[in-house]
Amino acid sequence: MSELIEKLAETVEGSKKSRDITILTLSTCMWCKKCKAWLKDHDVKYRYVDVDKIDFKEKSKIIDYLRDTYQSRISYPFMICDDEFVVGYNPNRYEELMKSGGN
Repeated sequence: MSELIEKLAETVEGSKKSRDITILTLSTCMWCKKCKAWLKDHDVKYRYVDVDKIDFKEKSKIIDYLRDTYQSRISYPFMICDDEFVVGYNPNRYEELMKSGGN
């Protein structure tokens, strides 16, 4: 994971810690809020970065990193779960990832 994302991410504690989860979100995005609520409701530990609240240069670096690493369109929320990722709000996929991670 990018050192920049690690530096900027805020941690939300939860009892389910078997997966390394980071989400990139927008603070005003309804779907991003739903993603955070889903993780909280399922007591999952995760980190997040509200990319609309960081410096423009840092935001550009993060977007370039996501494009280069995941070869995907960038949409929010963008969840990175270990070596897998989910673009957009997708609770069914989140559930699959949690089950495959032993939670």
